[in-house]
Amino acid sequence: MSSRTGSVIWIHPAAPPKPAVGAPCNGCGVCCLAEPCPLGMLVSLKREGACRALQWSEHDGQYRCGMLVHPTRYVGLPTFKPDGLVNRLIRRYARRMIAAGIGCDADIEPTTPPSPPAPSPEKR
Repeated sequence: MSSRTGSVIWIHPAAPPKPAVGAPCNGCGVCCLAEPCPLGMLVSLKREGACRALQWSEHDGQYRCGMLVHPTRYVGLPTFKPDGLVNRLIRRYARRMIAAGIGCDADIEPTTPPSPPAPSPEKR
């Protein structure tokens, strides 16, 4: 996966740092915030920008793929039970489509923008 050079993505301040390519996913969200994966393109109906199915988990302090949490919300069937058969089947398919458990494949290296300079003493 790659992203355009110079793109700006907004990452939750509590998100873990991006792991090295090939390391286990830690929920940093960088890949899905930069661009949707093929499955994300289907549920987001777009090819650029953050995936619509990306969710921030305050409890876990990391991003989660909504297609692995409650997929029917993202395919137009929000009333299905989270642990019901339809969600389990879609979740199984989604795990395979996003290669969950395989490791980080985002070759994006996020950088933090420089802090603005402190005001000079005469401007205080």
